[in-house]
This record gives sequence, structure tokens and C-alpha cells, in this order.
Amino acid sequence: MSERIIIFDTTLRDGEQSPGASMNLEEKIQVARQLERMNVDVIEAGFAIASEGDFEAVRAVAGIVKKASVASLCRASKRDIDRAWEALKEAKKPRIHTFIATSDIHVKRKLQKTHDQVRQAAVDAVRHAAGYTDNVEFSAEDAARSDVNYLCEVIQAVIEAGAKTVNIPDTVGYAIPDEFGNLIATIRDRVPNIDQAVMSVHCHNDLGLAVANSLAAVQAGARQVECTINGIGERAGNASLEETVMAIRTRQDHLKVHTDIRTEEIYRASRLVSGITGILVQQNKAVVGANAFAHEAGIHQDGMLKDKSTYEIMTPESVGIKESSLVLGKHSGRHAFRNRLEEMGIELTDDQVQTAFVAFKNLADKKKTVYDEDIEAIIAEEILRLPDKFKLVSANFTSGTGVVPSATVEVEVDGKVKTKAEFGDGPVDAVFRAIKKICKSRAKLLRFTVSAITGGADAMGGVTVRIKENGYTIIGQGAASDIVVASARALINALNKLEYRKRTQETAEAEKPSL
Repeated sequence: MSERIIIFDTTLRDGEQSPGASMNLEEKIQVARQLERMNVDVIEAGFAIASEGDFEAVRAVAGIVKKASVASLCRASKRDIDRAWEALKEAKKPRIHTFIATSDIHVKRKLQKTHDQVRQAAVDAVRHAAGYTDNVEFSAEDAARSDVNYLCEVIQAVIEAGAKTVNIPDTVGYAIPDEFGNLIATIRDRVPNIDQAVMSVHCHNDLGLAVANSLAAVQAGARQVECTINGIGERAGNASLEETVMAIRTRQDHLKVHTDIRTEEIYRASRLVSGITGILVQQNKAVVGANAFAHEAGIHQDGMLKDKSTYEIMTPESVGIKESSLVLGKHSGRHAFRNRLEEMGIELTDDQVQTAFVAFKNLADKKKTVYDEDIEAIIAEEILRLPDKFKLVSANFTSGTGVVPSATVEVEVDGKVKTKAEFGDGPVDAVFRAIKKICKSRAKLLRFTVSAITGGADAMGGVTVRIKENGYTIIGQGAASDIVVASARALINALNKLEYRKRTQETAEAEKPSL
């Protein structure tokens, strides 16, 4: 029987470190529930000491997850470890994940310590963590660029100190697959007590090799892979969970291992994370991209009609992509709407269902049919939003040939409605100018993306904006059948997130790691 690979998901921690991809508490809970529905083995819920918001998110996820281990990252510091445990202590299966860098460039230039000091700090951290739980993971940051002899010494020492998982990160995505596989094999050969711990890998995608490096490590003996939904994360991102898992499933004949992931939940997880973070999945992305199971070439179509396996190495159904969707319309009742939410894996309270249902009926009056994607947009728009300082009351605009585009916008600010009229280069620009003046915002618009959430002339439009102010990069989203209104909602959403970030950010935020 093949050996099992442990899937460690760090979407809520490393994935959230994607610029502008911060999630609020309710959004993190929604993602955590989906990860558990997928049967992920370990959920890294955050970096508890980084901020009060991260601490509360780790504690909240630890309280709702029943089967998976819940981990919090912490530096090799007693203060970090104590804070992590405080957030994790109610979890069914808590894991403390502590780390320190081992490469020469990090030891000498970043940490400004000696190799002996770093090794001792790693041992002390693991021992301290082991006083709380026997589920301790140690990561040697920048392991791929570390001296292998020193790396083996540190790994041996932390296992002796109580680490049950040792993680070998390719922190900067520098490794090449055969090189990284050889590193894992060398550690297996040289560390005498390596059989007392699970060897893990955490690969970044700077050279587009994160999944390939992870699979090379698995072939060399690693038995835990750290990854994220859609591959989001620092810089170019992390190893993609869906690609890693489906490669293992599809090529089990070659890799001789398996995972316990419910692959039919993969697409749902991808859509959820994309919707919450505003990071769109590229159309040609493996497994979950819009074109992953699309065939246009005549030869391909002919082959597919005769036998799907001619051009598909996995089925859409195996990752949760359905060829048809249940269509809801204005005559659908509350019971049918709630049933559809349950089928989509969206868990809401009765009050939240009522709020979403009212929005659904309003949309259904404007459209002939309402699709799953419309419902996801409604949930993002009406349920997962942060407490609002700003609320869009109305937006009226004029535009056309020979007319200077203008807009009159009403926004409720802390309960008081304010009105502003502005001209612009177009109706969206005019609306944005009015909103920014009402909200007294100096935010710079970095990116503006429009997409049709569903097909047809009455398609619901989705707008994603990326803004920057005072060093904060924020993503906002809005959806409406009118694209200008959707744009206004997206900017208001971003400004609300910006206000929330300003309120909750600690004066001296702890350093965020990049394993």
C-alpha cells in the first residue's frame, strides 16, 4: 500500500501575505471550513503574534476546526511561542510551528548571529514549544541555500529537543527539482534520528518550480507538503495545493504515494479563495483555470467525442467542476435558495441567509437566471464584508458622446449621508473622484479589473480594485448588474478594508516571516 502524504495548507498564513490579500475574521473562518471539508491534514491559521487580528483569527479557527491540526507560526522566541499557544490551546489538535533561518546570508546579515547561537535558539524554541504540546514543527528558513552539513546538525538537534516535524523550505524559490530532491535525500542519509520526525517541504514559486520541487522532495522521502489554494503567497506564491494533490492522484503509478484530500472540493476552494482575496485565477491555470477542461481545436474535439481520455488526464468532476449548474430565478423560494447554499458548501446563520436571500431576489428581478457565480458574488458583497465606516447610498452618472462624464454620489459616513458631484474622464472616474472626496481618501488606484461573473447580455459584473495608501495595499470587490455601480461598491469595499487595517494594525507590528 502506498504511503500517505500529509497536506499542510498555509493559505491563511503565507497565502494571506500576498500583497493586498488580507482576510477578515469571517473570511478566514469560511476558508478554514472549506479546508476541513477538503480533508486537509494541517491548517496554518496565522502568525499569532503579528497582530491582534492574526491572534483572534488563529483562536477562532482553532475553535471551529474539528479534525485537522491547527497551527500557528512563531519565530524561535519564547514570547512568540507563548502567544501562539494562547491562541491554539482550545484546538482539538494544536501544532506550534517555530522557525529560524539557517542559510549563511540570513544568519550573518539578517539575524547577525553565529551559527552556534542560531542552533541553540532553535533547540531552545522547540523545547519551550514541546512544553505545551508534543505536536511541534520546526522550519529551517532558507534551507535550500543553507550549508548542508550545518543544516543536518540543526535538524538533528531540534529532533532531539522534541520536534515531530522538520520542514525544509525553499524560501526564495531558488532550487531546481533534482537539486532539491538530492537535498532531501542527503538529509535522510546524514541525520541519524530523522526517522523520529516527519520531513516536510515548503516551496516558493519564484522560478515557477514550487510544485515540481515539492514532488521531487516527495520522491526523495518527504512526507508532508506545505502549499496554498491557487498557489497564492509571498512574491510569486507557494506550491499550489490543487496541482500538487492532483499530480499525486493522477501519477500515483509513478510517485507511489497518496493523499486523503477530497479532490471533488478543490474547485469550490479555489473559487472561494479567489473571491475573498480578489486574486483572479488565470484562465490557463492547471486544474482550476477556466480553460483547464476546455477544448477548442477540431482534432481535440473529435478525440473528446470518441473518448475523453484522449485529451483529459483527469475529469472535471474529479476536482468538483460540474458541466451544468442549477439555475435559480425570481420564482425560487427561500428553501431552494438555502438548499443551493448548502450544496455550494456555504454555511450561514439564519440572519445571514435572510440578508443574502433579499439580495438574491433583488438580483433575480433584474436577471432571467441567477447562477452559482452570482450567489458567490452576493455572499462576498453582503455577508463577508467588514463592518462599514462607509456605505454607498446612491450613485447617479451621465456619460456619452459629446457629454462630459459626471457623477453625483451619496455615501453614508459614520451614519451621516454626504453628497458630492464630480466630473471625470468617464463615469467610473467621476464616481471614484466623488467617493474619494467624500471619504477624504488619498488612496492611489493601482489596478482596476472588470469581469463578467456570468454569461449573457444580463451578466452580473464583477469589479476588483487595488488601492494603496500610507504603505497599505488593499483589494476591494464589488458586484452589480451595472458595472459603474459595481465599481463604486468595489472602491467603497476597499476603503472600508483600509479603515479596518488602520484601526487594527499594531503600532509596532511584529516581523512577518517568509518561509
